Amino acid sequence: MLATGAAAAGLSLVPGAVSGAKAQAGKVLKWAHVYETSEPYHKWAEWAGEELAKRTDNRYGIEVFPASTLGKEVDINEGLGLGTVDIIYTGQLFAGRSFGALAIGGAPFMFRDFAHWEAYRDSELLQELAAGYRDAAGNHVASLTYYGQRHVTSNKPILKPEDMAGLKIRVPNAPLYMMFPKAVGANPTPIAFAEVYLALQQGTVDAQENPLTTIQAKKFYEVQSDINLTGHITDALLTIVGGPAKDQMEEADYNLLLEVLHEAAAGCTGDIQQNEASLGEWFKEQGNNVNEVDITPFREATMALHNGPDATWSQEIYDKLQAL
Repeated sequence: MLATGAAAAGLSLVPGAVSGAKAQAGKVLKWAHVYETSEPYHKWAEWAGEELAKRTDNRYGIEVFPASTLGKEVDINEGLGLGTVDIIYTGQLFAGRSFGALAIGGAPFMFRDFAHWEAYRDSELLQELAAGYRDAAGNHVASLTYYGQRHVTSNKPILKPEDMAGLKIRVPNAPLYMMFPKAVGANPTPIAFAEVYLALQQGTVDAQENPLTTIQAKKFYEVQSDINLTGHITDALLTIVGGPAKDQMEEADYNLLLEVLHEAAAGCTGDIQQNEASLGEWFKEQGNNVNEVDITPFREATMALHNGPDATWSQEIYDKLQAL
C-alpha cells in the first residue's frame, strides 16, 4: 500500500532513540537513514514514532538511527531484507538496484517542474513501480518524500555545461547518478555520504550536488564557494518497510504505521519546500555565491541519455511518466 495525494508528499517515520515511545513500546522498529538530526526527515521521523506508539497503545515504537549510524545507504538497503533494520529512507536510485524501473523518479531532468513530480507521486504509475519493487525485493514502499532540487556546488561559477568539463564531482554510489555528469563532460566520483565533506575539504573532488537543505545540514557550503542552481534532479526519498518487519505485524497495526507515515509525509515535504525558498539568501549571508543558471542546455544534453544504455526503465514507462 503506497500513500497517494497530499499526505504522501513526504514521509518519514521513526522517532528518536531517546523518545518515551521507544522506552515503553512492546516492539521497537529500527529506522535507519543517512541524514542529520537537524534535517526535517529526522524531525518528522521522531513525530511519526511518537504517533505510532500512541495509536498502537505502545504495542510498537520506533528507534531512529540517523547519520549513517547503521551503515551507508547500500548497507541499510541490504539490511531491510536481512531484518537488521525495519524501515529506511533511501534514494530512488538505490532502491532501483533491486528493481530498475523504480529509479526513473530520481533520474536527471525527468520532471518538468514540481507539479509534474507531484503528479508522479500521486500516480498509478508509481503504484505500479512500487508493486514491481515489492515483488523483486520483498520490501514495501510506503511513501515518497520530497527531497528537493539537486544543485551543483563548486569553487567556481558553473553557468553552462562547458563549465563542468573535466570537473571531478562527487555523486552517490548508484550508477544513474552518473548520467548528469557524463552528459556535461564531468568526471563523476562515487563517495559515501558521510565522507563528502572531507573529500571536498581535501580536494579529493572539486564539486558535489545536493539540495539546498542538505548543503546546509552537511555544511558543504563551508568548503565550496559557489552554489549553482542547476536543479538537475527533482529528487525524493522513498520510505521503505522491510518485508520481515511487515510480516511480523498484525494488519491493523501495519495500517496504523502507514497512516502515520502518510501524515508525516505532508509535513516533511512542506518543510523542505519552505526551506528551499529561503536558503538562497541564507547562503549569500554566509558569503557564498549563489548563481542563477539557464538550465536549458543542461536539460537538452541530459535528455539525450534518458533512454540510452544506462536507462533502467522501458520506453513505455518513460512515456507514461512524461504524459503525466
